[in-house]
Amino acid sequence: MKYYQFKPLNVGRWVIWSLFALVLLVSPKLFTSNLSVTMLSQMGIAIIACLSYNILLGQGGMLSFGHAVYSGLGSYMAIHALNSVSAGDLAIPVSLIPIVGGLAGLFFSMLFGYVTTKKAGTTFAMITLGMAELVFAMSLMFSEFFGGEAGVSGDRVAGQPFMGITYGPAVQVYYLIAVYTFVCVALMYAFTRTPLGRILNAVRDNPERVEFIGYNTQMVRYLAFMIAGFFAGIAGGLASINFEIVTAEVVGPVRSGGYLLFTFLGGATFFFGPIIGGVLMVLASVLLSELTKAWLLYLGLVFLFMVMYAPGGIASLIMMNLRVASFGRLREVWVSYLVLGVGAVLVLLGAGSMIEMIYHLKLDAAMGDTIKYLGMELHVRSAGTWFGALFATLTSLGVFELARRQFRAQWSAIQADIEKEIKRRETE
Repeated sequence: MKYYQFKPLNVGRWVIWSLFALVLLVSPKLFTSNLSVTMLSQMGIAIIACLSYNILLGQGGMLSFGHAVYSGLGSYMAIHALNSVSAGDLAIPVSLIPIVGGLAGLFFSMLFGYVTTKKAGTTFAMITLGMAELVFAMSLMFSEFFGGEAGVSGDRVAGQPFMGITYGPAVQVYYLIAVYTFVCVALMYAFTRTPLGRILNAVRDNPERVEFIGYNTQMVRYLAFMIAGFFAGIAGGLASINFEIVTAEVVGPVRSGGYLLFTFLGGATFFFGPIIGGVLMVLASVLLSELTKAWLLYLGLVFLFMVMYAPGGIASLIMMNLRVASFGRLREVWVSYLVLGVGAVLVLLGAGSMIEMIYHLKLDAAMGDTIKYLGMELHVRSAGTWFGALFATLTSLGVFELARRQFRAQWSAIQADIEKEIKRRETE
């Protein structure tokens, strides 16, 4: 007699993916300005790029300093394909141009990855850095393909409109990016559940044991490198449609460093961490850069403190608190969170005022001796202003440190109780 077994439906997973699709669908309805739609489009591109980088960093343990090579070369191939469509030499719809970028990223990752993945660890990182510098130098030398310093421009309103879609309005481009974002995120998540994705995690954790059971660790890294390059190329192709211009900056070391920085800040150890990182990447590069000239300094300080106090990124902080909440202990630490939050804000305000005054003295001294900082007027040449900012910073820092030590002891006690509760449940 034959029995049929059905795997129970994972309701939670369906809810999460449905909410993700809903957010992508309604976001331009809630944020309707041109700037908002443009930022949402950039977020979708950054999410794909950061998730593709996390295939290397988070899942494979491969620290790459040249991931922008594959998204950037994908952008160049996509913009050339777009120009061929405009000239009537290539008969494909504009909506498939990102696939051209993905195939280009796959080709170049297959070409360069064969060399870079022969080594692991620090050697791998240095080889990727060398590859990145090589491609960036070539982008300024071979102007026939790369367009020199001016780059290569294109027109996304090409070919015949399909159902009224011309990709002229920014919202139409956003929905194209949203579709690719959802599909690419789903495919990259599916990759983590495949045997290759699982063995890639094993290569990250213990390559010697993987070799003992008969797997070629170099081939595993090589396959993962090509998959990451493909999705990075798709992100580059979407960027070429969104901006309609590709310059040498897209293959530069700054872009590669951005992928590394924000993937780490989001949380490389969790799948949804790079999604957070992609959103933060756009917010920092668009909004924060408009608010202050010192935005890179603030970003560096945030990265420094994340490495020191939360090396798992924002995603790890979320998951740790969800674990505590599942045992009903989160309400015990909300006062500590409030004190830590207020202390951190006060430290940021005090240190920020000094940073802004220093930047004003060095860069904008001819604009006068006063600056506006969060509604306050600061006299940059007044000793009283400097003393007040320094006093506020040090006092707030002292309060924050005392609260942090108390919170650490409280948190350790809660974690010990949770471990005891878990063991008690296992024995029942």
